[in-house]
Amino acid sequence: MTLTLRWPAIIVLCVVLSIVLSSSATQAQTQAAAPGGAAITARATGPFEVKVTPQQDSSDPAIARHVLDKQFHGDLEATSKGEMLSTGGANGTGGYVAIEIVTGNLGGRTGSFALQHTGSMIYNAFTLIITVVPGSTTGQLAGLTGKMNIIIAPGGKHSYDFDYTLPATK
Repeated sequence: MTLTLRWPAIIVLCVVLSIVLSSSATQAQTQAAAPGGAAITARATGPFEVKVTPQQDSSDPAIARHVLDKQFHGDLEATSKGEMLSTGGANGTGGYVAIEIVTGNLGGRTGSFALQHTGSMIYNAFTLIITVVPGSTTGQLAGLTGKMNIIIAPGGKHSYDFDYTLPATK
C-alpha cells in the first residue's frame, strides 16, 4: 500500500527533522590548521530564508517534487537554488533527498558548491545528512568539504551550522 505524503506533511517532516537534529553549537567561528598546515577548519553559522515551491509534474503521485530558493546570512552570505523529492507513509515514516547549488561568500572566499540532503524518518526517529558534494566546488571555495545542520526554531525561523574545511590559502 502506498500513501502519498501531502505538502503540509512534508513541511512538518522537514521541521521536525531539523528541530530534532539541531545542536546547541557555538556561534563563534573556530579555525585550526590541519596537519602540515594544509587546511583550515571552521564553523559558519547564521540565519537563512527558504522558499519551497511545490511542483505538479512528478511522474508518480507518491513522489512530491519541490523547487528550493534560499538566502543565507551570517558567516555564509549566499543564495542557493535546488530541488527536493519526498515521499512518506503511515506511522511517522518518510524521506526526502535534495540537491542545491550555493553561490556566495564563505569565510572571506567566494565561489560555489553543491549540498546534498538525505533525510529519513522511521516511526518518528529522524536522520538528516547534508554534505558538500565532492568535486562541486568552484572559485576560492575549490576543495571545500563539510557538513551542514539545519535548525528550525519555534515560530519557523531557519538557521544553519556548517562545519567545513578549506585548503589553506597560499
